[in-house]
Amino acid sequence: MDSVTCQTCGIRVQVVKFSPAHTSVQWSAAAAGHCIELADNGGGPVRGCTALRACIENAVTAGAVGLSTRDRDLL
Repeated sequence: MDSVTCQTCGIRVQVVKFSPAHTSVQWSAAAAGHCIELADNGGGPVRGCTALRACIENAVTAGAVGLSTRDRDLL
């Protein structure tokens, strides 16, 4: 997993990408409690943070987060 920091609120999460369409994000309790978009949900369901999603995609484009395979992760 790679660390990615949100440029909007500064939280840091752990990220792994298994494919261009599959991103797994591991949130700590502190990060989830500090995320602006998660806090603004009014108690309803949230699919994620769009600001963080953009930061993750930027990190992928910059090469800071690479595509992983499940086989390699099991080693």
